Amino acid sequence: MRHVIALDVGGTGMKAALLGADGELLHRARRATGRERGADAVVAGILDFAAELHAYGTEHLGGPAAAAGVAVPGIVDAANGVAVFAANLGWRDVPLRALLAERLGGVPVALGHDVRTGGLAEGRVGAGRGADRFLFVALGTGIAGAIGVEGRVEAGAHGFAGEIGHVVVRPGGLDCPCGQHGCLERYASAAAVSQAWAETSGDPDADAAGCAKAVVAGDERAVRVWQDAVDALADGLVTALTLLDPRTLIVGGGLAEAGETLFSPLRDAVRRRVTFQKLPEIVPAALGDTAGCLGAGLLAWDLLGTRTPATTTVTATATPPEVTT
Repeated sequence: MRHVIALDVGGTGMKAALLGADGELLHRARRATGRERGADAVVAGILDFAAELHAYGTEHLGGPAAAAGVAVPGIVDAANGVAVFAANLGWRDVPLRALLAERLGGVPVALGHDVRTGGLAEGRVGAGRGADRFLFVALGTGIAGAIGVEGRVEAGAHGFAGEIGHVVVRPGGLDCPCGQHGCLERYASAAAVSQAWAETSGDPDADAAGCAKAVVAGDERAVRVWQDAVDALADGLVTALTLLDPRTLIVGGGLAEAGETLFSPLRDAVRRRVTFQKLPEIVPAALGDTAGCLGAGLLAWDLLGTRTPATTTVTATATPPEVTT
């Protein structure tokens, strides 16, 4: 059965699948990333995992994979197949595409940025399916985005397109590791909400999930913290809407798992801010933590000139019920 390897590399774990041309999920596997053993061990683990998937397909599906797609975090030079830098994995300038192609016996390999790859899946087969222009925003430890145009994701001239988390929404505000002050992710990421709620509640173990629950319970302190984050997020999103004019705005990541506790005030806040801009449909992401793996599979099929609908994988996916950081 014709299939591709899809591999999503995270800071602590790797998710992988073998996907058929019609989107059928033929095999699924997970492994630890093993970053505690260093960058070289992480790269070796990726190569070994890909080789195992390749061998499984050869044995159980009648032949080797036709292509492979890999999504990795950090700075990625997708055009040249280089994983440029990832602080949480400790690597620099890893020619991952070439290493994988060699290990897999010359199978064509696509390398992508994790958030943009996840955004590709959400836009093409997930919450943005059918939209010619979309913006995917992931609210996690930080905030990142993916700009979708006609079924593809725009990487930008230098691979930095979509970094909405570093749009300044509070000039002169909190320091950001990027070197600026007042960046969106310092106010509206799951990590930022966790920090603000811990400080406000006096509980050092408090987090964004607890803040969302306190909002539902009517805690006025939590409502203030939550609304501050929503207002900052709306400011950043309206800037993006003004520049990009997307038809659909997809919001995912840990904070989005709060559901309407986030989406109801966020839609209101964005609506209040737009003037001449066209208000897009604002929807939650649909693919959960499978988006990166699915997107990696789409990259692989794109190498072969095939755009799979991936319908069977989408329907099998459920979004976790609680906010995570």
